[in-house]
Amino acid sequence: MKKIKNEKELLKKALTVGENYARKRGYNAFSGTDSHDEKIECIYRLLVNDKLLIPLAEHEENLLNIKKRLVKWIMNQLPDNHPLLQ
Repeated sequence: MKKIKNEKELLKKALTVGENYARKRGYNAFSGTDSHDEKIECIYRLLVNDKLLIPLAEHEENLLNIKKRLVKWIMNQLPDNHPLLQ
């Protein structure tokens, strides 16, 4: 797979936007004991459930692919001139 520039920062942005979206949907905020990986998977499943994200094939569902899918999703949500896309 091709390496995405600013991938870590884009994933952080996707998690921030995803958490805000989850709160607006009525999900009680993530607790401090939730692991980073649990947050990633929860946000991914919420976005797939709401049809904002195309789901991965079952055999491709792993944390690495989920992270890549969230990064690509946030890249499409940000304006073209956003600093993380430069």
